[in-house]
Amino acid sequence: MVVARAIVAVCCFAALAATGVSQVKPSNNGNGLPVAGRSVITTQYGIVAASQPVAAAAGVQILEHGGNAVDAAIATNAVIGLMEPIGNGIGGDLFVLYYEAKSGSTYGLNASGWSPKGLTPEFLSNHGLHKMPQSGINSVTVPGVVAGWQALHDRFGTMPLSTLLQPAINYSDKGVPINEVTSAIWTYFTKFISAHPNMAATYLIDGHAPKPGEVFRNPDLANSLRRIAAKGRDGFYKGPTAEAIVATSKEMGGTMTLEDLADFQPEWVTPISTTYRGWKVYELPPNTQGIAALEMLNIMESFPLGEYGFQSTKSLHTMIEAKKLAYADLLRYVGDPRFSNVPVTQLLDKQLATERASQIKANARCSVEPSVLSGVSDAKGKDTIYMTVIDKEGNIVSLIQSNYDPFGSGVVPKGTGFVLQNRGGLFTLEKGQANILAGHKRPLHTLIPAFMEKGDTRIGFGIMGGWNKAQAQAQFVSDIVDYGASIQQALEAGRFRKETFDGCDVQLEERIPAQVRDELSKLGHQVKLEPVRTPYFGYGQAVMSDASGVHFGASDPRHDGEAIPESAPSSN
Repeated sequence: MVVARAIVAVCCFAALAATGVSQVKPSNNGNGLPVAGRSVITTQYGIVAASQPVAAAAGVQILEHGGNAVDAAIATNAVIGLMEPIGNGIGGDLFVLYYEAKSGSTYGLNASGWSPKGLTPEFLSNHGLHKMPQSGINSVTVPGVVAGWQALHDRFGTMPLSTLLQPAINYSDKGVPINEVTSAIWTYFTKFISAHPNMAATYLIDGHAPKPGEVFRNPDLANSLRRIAAKGRDGFYKGPTAEAIVATSKEMGGTMTLEDLADFQPEWVTPISTTYRGWKVYELPPNTQGIAALEMLNIMESFPLGEYGFQSTKSLHTMIEAKKLAYADLLRYVGDPRFSNVPVTQLLDKQLATERASQIKANARCSVEPSVLSGVSDAKGKDTIYMTVIDKEGNIVSLIQSNYDPFGSGVVPKGTGFVLQNRGGLFTLEKGQANILAGHKRPLHTLIPAFMEKGDTRIGFGIMGGWNKAQAQAQFVSDIVDYGASIQQALEAGRFRKETFDGCDVQLEERIPAQVRDELSKLGHQVKLEPVRTPYFGYGQAVMSDASGVHFGASDPRHDGEAIPESAPSSN
């Protein structure tokens, strides 16, 4: 399930790694945490943290005009879809955790689309396909973003959808300069884009990707957004946009129908959670991988990581091995709960975590078995954006959105200005598996926003990057809880990443000390060293509130992003 296009993008960052990134230095605070290269943003008003500052600023303007966190999140997400089409847009899926300050409640929204009704293993087999396509029309599932926006807006929004989409419409028409990291990734995929005429017409300027600072326009996207602004979800799932999607599918031999689009609905879900040393950590339930982050934390809780030391050999070894155990269970048991029994309660049981923790030995294990759960049958179960908003009332939106692979399926319906996701590539065709392809089924999903709280402190956070998400989030939580890191320090800290589900391979960032890397190698870990500012380890954002009434924001320096505060109201 490795996402090839996301992985190979790393080479385009070599030059960036050599310039423009401050190297962290050891701190003198006694806990071994590095000094952050950026300050935490603080304000008594709202903050938008996103990978594109122009998009974050659009969200801040919504806050300053009286909108709430949900209003600002929709506006920001729409602009990011224009500026960062590599990873997101209205052709992809969306997941949200929303903390409502007045009630103290946390809500979950699953806006992941289903497969076309006619896309079945039998259909693919009849066309000579015995593995899930990773691109092209038969990797496409129904996009969930617009339905997700509508659901968020209807339940918690305060401003008209037309107002929230206006910044994205304006930028799509008039153009917006593209930032450095985004340009570098975009440029890397020029050949892939060029191979698809509709993609090339949409995403290339005179045959090349936008250069840093070059203005990019997408008038077709502006028109698609206008239809949504005028008619809400029906402006996407019915009418000209839906007809363009279906016409392109038919032309390419796909199975998508108007009914597949019109009938789709997102789902409000109850978040799942666990406790980690007194903090409560929330994720979305299956079909997402969020359960792996929680199980990983449960396993890690059996070990005194704070005593081991920040990014020590012992702490990293423990977390890498916990990742292997949690992900083995993810792959075995997680799929769409509407089609199979996903044993959420059993997988989050603390006793199970204790048993799994006992399997962590002094040396690396290159193969681990999933848990054996009573009453549960065996069933197996990239490129993305994450953003988060806090408003002056303390409401928090934790939102993640994706095309899956960079530029998704490679299919741009004519005249629409957006690429369709290839999320269907995550299905399996193996019979008897929880994640096997079926019509109107959602695949096992990598997308997971996150939220954590203790007492009066609440943090909305997320880190993107395919199967990196759950393991990166667990590392973020550990940095906060075990070592007292600020949200900015936790985002900047060096990370490990294990993309595969088996083997002893592991990638480590250069920020992790050389001595620790060498010692991990001696324990049997097959270490691959990666430079700073690669896409391997994900890009994160975070916001936080506490009892003082002050709000905090942080943004990952691996990307172009920024946490931007809302201005205080002007005096009359």
